[in-house]
Amino acid sequence: MTRAAPRSEALPLLCLAGAVLLWGTSFVATKAALEGFGPLVVVGIRMLLASAMMSVLWPRLPAPRRSPGDLRRLAVLVVMWPCVYFVLEGNALKLTTSSQAGTVSALVPLLVAVGARVFLAEHLAPQAVVGLAVSMAGVVALSVGGPSDAAAPNPALGNLLEVLAMACYAVSTLTLKSLVGRYDSWVLTGLQCLAGAIVFLPALLLTPLSVWQSAPPSAWAGALYLGLLVTLVPSGLYNMAVSRMPAGRAALAINMVPVVALVSGWAVLGDSLSGLQGVACVAILGGVVLGQVRAGAGARGTAAAPATDPAAG
Repeated sequence: MTRAAPRSEALPLLCLAGAVLLWGTSFVATKAALEGFGPLVVVGIRMLLASAMMSVLWPRLPAPRRSPGDLRRLAVLVVMWPCVYFVLEGNALKLTTSSQAGTVSALVPLLVAVGARVFLAEHLAPQAVVGLAVSMAGVVALSVGGPSDAAAPNPALGNLLEVLAMACYAVSTLTLKSLVGRYDSWVLTGLQCLAGAIVFLPALLLTPLSVWQSAPPSAWAGALYLGLLVTLVPSGLYNMAVSRMPAGRAALAINMVPVVALVSGWAVLGDSLSGLQGVACVAILGGVVLGQVRAGAGARGTAAAPATDPAAG
């Protein structure tokens, strides 16, 4: 009995570590995939692979309890994520670095908290408003302080597109929140992946054979990594951790995703940050921490548990 407790505590921590690692490195993988394929093709590959994996789970999932208005909610859910979200993020990562995009993704919990206040009349703590303002100021500084180069030809526009992508993710999360009581979270994830596979399939079919043949191995590796690992596996790991530990404590670990994105971007792609951008990153992450005090942490848990990308990478 005395030896089982440490083992039971280690399992959720290992699950969290795996989820954070996969989510954080998704930005580097996307950047690599975009070296050989267009944004729509990358998403198409990702959604097709994820849908194939979900086909194994479908027979084991509980049937949903449908309600009037669900069709409209489901439409909003799949349009925001993956359809509009990945179009925005794919183009964002063509214009900015994976490190900057990963840092911008930290805005998700605050955007969800603000959206919950506006649309669901949930309480919004004053520190969440201040935290969002600080983080948004950090995004502006991150964009202004980033010089244009081959890896980031237009960081200001790229970071703006990433902010819009995070806003779409927040809308999707709030919509999902109205459905999870009657739909299993994996059913919703599967529907999102299936919708993405259908929407982006034409991009795959219309891609010339020469593009497939000339794509570098790094692009193939990035696309396969996203489709086979990042889209579904971290969600399962995170949900497993939440089932074995307090949701608020598990949600705090998600704050490490931007840090992993920064480190992996530097280590794998050679991303660098100017002094101003370093201060901006601190401001963004500091604003997120401030905004997640008390009620904010709960919003993050809501955002991340049923979704396929926490930050949506």
